Amino acid sequence: MDPKVPSGSTRFIEVNGLRLHLVDHGGSGKPLLLFHGLSGNAHLFDGLVGAGLARAARVLALDLRGRGLSDKPDRGYRMADHAADVLAVMDTLGLERIALGGHSFGGLLALYLGATAPERVDRLVILDASTSFDPEVRELIRPSLARLDTIIPSWEAYRDAMRRQPFLEGRWDAVLEGYYRAEVETLPRGGVRPRADAAAVWQVTDLVLGEPWDRHLAQVVAPVLVINALGGYGPPGSPPVLPQELALELVAVLVRGSQLALEGNHITMLFEPHAPVTAAVIASFLAAD
Repeated sequence: MDPKVPSGSTRFIEVNGLRLHLVDHGGSGKPLLLFHGLSGNAHLFDGLVGAGLARAARVLALDLRGRGLSDKPDRGYRMADHAADVLAVMDTLGLERIALGGHSFGGLLALYLGATAPERVDRLVILDASTSFDPEVRELIRPSLARLDTIIPSWEAYRDAMRRQPFLEGRWDAVLEGYYRAEVETLPRGGVRPRADAAAVWQVTDLVLGEPWDRHLAQVVAPVLVINALGGYGPPGSPPVLPQELALELVAVLVRGSQLALEGNHITMLFEPHAPVTAAVIASFLAAD
């Protein structure tokens, strides 16, 4: 049986001259604001919500500028720009000091906020993210981002292409389908294309590589949980996105860092069958003194 698709409320918040899309899943406990990866969208965390995370926190997920249903300006993709958006959203929602979390690029944004706005950050959950970058990172991600400039004949064709991705290992359910459905928009003349703006994503990539991450990490004083996925991401035999040694390297430079390795890979760690464990680990960290 497919897991239940969460039914969070969706709203748009106007900040910094932009209209940003937010999904509010509600839930018990203190707020947890989550950020998706480089070209993702807010529904990336639906699997964790469906697996019980909303029993431990009020789960909020934001479409970052240039992605999802949020506005896509031509420029303004520095970490500082993203952070200013997040703080303005928190102000609008009346959230003074909360837990932040993010997956991949979203994890870097959470760390950046922990460094530059420590008074607003209670604790940080970092999902499969590292500040150590392969020198060939632009070329490594180019094939993945090539889809952002592609028009696909139909949603069904896009869905079927995603279902065949080797990193999903043949798994598919209603929650995964909902995430990928949110990834594309239907065009007036037919066909679909990814909502993430290719030019924006490349700007983000270049700008994040130029950040002084060693200095940022030294300024993070909130408790940080780094979760890395053990599974390979790609064809059989591919390595994990965040190898164990890099996760431990990141934790070693944090003032109050801890680390856990979980089953699944860069994406499947957030969906069934791995989502319940990931959600439980996050819930335990949020509840700790």
